[in-house]
This record gives sequence, C-alpha cells and structure tokens, in this order.
Amino acid sequence: MSGEKNLQKLILSMIPVLLDKEYVFGTLISPSIERLSRLAPMGTFFEEEGLTVIIEKKVADEFNIAYQGVFKCITLSVHSSLNAIGLTAAVTTKLTQLNISANVVAAYYHDHIFVPLRDADKALKGLTELSSQGLDSL
Repeated sequence: MSGEKNLQKLILSMIPVLLDKEYVFGTLISPSIERLSRLAPMGTFFEEEGLTVIIEKKVADEFNIAYQGVFKCITLSVHSSLNAIGLTAAVTTKLTQLNISANVVAAYYHDHIFVPLRDADKALKGLTELSSQGLDSL
C-alpha cells in the first residue's frame, strides 16, 4: 500500500487520535543497542550532536535523561503517502491558528504530532474540526 496523496481526501479522512502517554525529546551521545532497547523509544533521529529519542516521560525520569517540555502525541489515523503534499502544512497551519506548537514526525503509515501537554485537548479539538470541515476551514 502506497498511501493517499490527495490532500483533501487526506484531511477529510484523517481521524486524529490522542495517545494516553506523555512523551519527551531527549538526546543520547553514545547510545548502546542495549540501552536503546531498555528505553523503547517511539522514535529516533541521528543528529550531529547525538541521537534524539522520543520516549515516555516516565522512562526519561527513570533513566535520568534530560528533557525540556512534556508532550502528548496525536496520531493522524490515515495512511498518508510519504510523497503527499500539504498534509503537514495544513495540520501545522491549523495548530498555528490555535497558537499551539507542533513537532511533526512522518512515519511510514501515519503522521504523529507532538504538542505541549497543556495544549493536547485543544489541539485534538482543532484537528478534529479540520478533519470534519476540510481545507476550507483554514
């Protein structure tokens, strides 16, 4: 399955789902496979400064991994193509209108939006409105 590319179809068929867990972004300088496996990251990204890990807050606290800010994850339950144009822009435009910061991770099947913990319900409501009203609501 290659995923949907049509932006209007993506917006109208996405179902934003707020995950229960709290997440943080941390960095590891010299991570071992064993340590990574214990952290069970939701996502990782290699940068020049180290390995960014997206992990549960409780795990970061347990392993003394520094972080700034606590986030909730909203998963867009629509299989978007990695070549789709405009989905990230539409989602972040909606969140910008609501004065909510967003950290977007595009994975193979879905897009995942990390928003500050305090704004999670407001972000979910805004993205649900976007889904029901389509691009005209922007």
